[in-house]
Amino acid sequence: MSLTKEQIARRIARELREGYYVNLGIGIPTLVANYIPVGMNVVLQSENGLLGMGPFPFEGEEDPDLINAGKQTITTVPGSVFFDSAMSFGMIRAGKVNLTVLGAMEVSERGDIANWKIPGKMVKGMGGAMDLVASARNIIVAMMHTNPKGESKLLPACTLPLTGVGCVKKVVSDLAVLDITPDGFKLVERAPGVPVDEIRAKTAGKLIVEGEIPEIVC
Repeated sequence: MSLTKEQIARRIARELREGYYVNLGIGIPTLVANYIPVGMNVVLQSENGLLGMGPFPFEGEEDPDLINAGKQTITTVPGSVFFDSAMSFGMIRAGKVNLTVLGAMEVSERGDIANWKIPGKMVKGMGGAMDLVASARNIIVAMMHTNPKGESKLLPACTLPLTGVGCVKKVVSDLAVLDITPDGFKLVERAPGVPVDEIRAKTAGKLIVEGEIPEIVC
């Protein structure tokens, strides 16, 4: 009934537009690279120093020298450019990235995001997420609607350390597509076969439901 990670990525790929420069975070967001519409010119940027990232390589064709920020092997497209991370973050901080797709542990109804640390657990570093949420023109979160305990990850207020405040524009979960509005989460689409009541029950933050909610087309 709920969407797979690949279906979440495919739905997010529908948000891409011609000429976009896009940064994909670790986890589900990296899968978006596999679903860019044919014929659309979109340039993927990786904060470890690459402009022009392609889809994941086929098994046996991996190049260990080509990796994304999550240390996964990737491919490049014609015209790709390599540079140092300082230049990469210069692009990000200068607002050159049109869209950032990130994973999250929590998102609040105000558009706050927590995705870098769980208190008490070791973390290697915050990565580039804080720069991305402060600088990108548009931020979409790809996530599971609930945690492994079945508790909502869409909350009135985040309980984990924040990555950014009021920055998320849209959430695509395994259950729904939701816009962040001044009044809370607005339900835009629902996963095929998933009733609105289930989404309402699994959304702890304020959920706005207006009219008939269409199913997600993947």
